[in-house]
Amino acid sequence: MSTGTYTPRPGAAPLGRMIATQTAFETRMLLRNGEQLLLTLVIPSLLLVLFSTVDIVDTGSEEPVDFLAPGVLALAVMSTAFTGQAIATGFERRYGVLKRLGASPLPRWALMCAKTLSVLATQVLQITLLTGIALGLGWSPRGGVTGFAAVLLLLALGTAAFSGLGLLMAGTLRAEATLAAANLVFLLLLVGGGVIVPLDRFPDGAADVLGLLPISALSDGLRDVLTDGASVPWPALGTLAVWAALGLGAAARFFRWE
Repeated sequence: MSTGTYTPRPGAAPLGRMIATQTAFETRMLLRNGEQLLLTLVIPSLLLVLFSTVDIVDTGSEEPVDFLAPGVLALAVMSTAFTGQAIATGFERRYGVLKRLGASPLPRWALMCAKTLSVLATQVLQITLLTGIALGLGWSPRGGVTGFAAVLLLLALGTAAFSGLGLLMAGTLRAEATLAAANLVFLLLLVGGGVIVPLDRFPDGAADVLGLLPISALSDGLRDVLTDGASVPWPALGTLAVWAALGLGAAARFFRWE
C-alpha cells in the first residue's frame, strides 16, 4: 500500500458543489413540509379549478380560465418566493440555523443563492402543474416565441421582487410576526392584486394604487402576453424591476442573521 493513500485532506468543497448541495437540501426541506406544499401547490390549484368551473367572479367577456390562469401563476410565484421563503427563513433565523450556516465554509451570499435556486426549482414544479391543470380546463395561451421569452422575464423579475421582500421581512421581524404578516399579505394580495378579481372591479383610485403592487404587475403582465398576445409588457416589467431593486437592496441592507 502506498504511503498517504488514506491521508485526510481537510478543506472546503468547491463552491459550486456547496451551492448545489445546499440547493438540493433546501428544496427537499420545502417539499417535505406539508404546510409549504399547501401554500405553494394545493391552494393555487384549488383556486384555479374552483373559479374556472364555478361562476363566482365576473371576469368580463373572457373565459374564466383565460383570466385566472395567468393570475394563479403569479400567485404561485408569490407563495413560494415571498410567503413560503419569508416564513421558513424567519424561523431558521430564530432557531440559529442561519447563524450556524453563516459560520460554515459556505459564504452567506452563496446561501442566499442556494435559497433562490431552491425557490426557482419549486416554481418549475408549480408552473408545470398549474399549466397542465389550466390546459385541461380549456386554457389557450398565446404569445409565441417572443411571448415565451417575455413570460420568463416576468417570472424572473417577479421572483426577484418577492424574494427581496420576503427576505427583508424575515431578516427584520421576529419569526412569529413574520408568520402572521406573511400570511396576511398573501391573503390581502390574493383578493386585491388582480389574481381572482379584476382590478377594474375596484374604484378608480383604489385600482390605480393596487395596480402598482408587484402581484398586480406580474398578473397583468402575464395576462397581457398569454391572454391578449402582447409581445413585451414594458409597464409590468418596469414595475417589477423597481420592486426587485428596492426589495433586494433593502434586504441586503437591513437583513440580520441572528
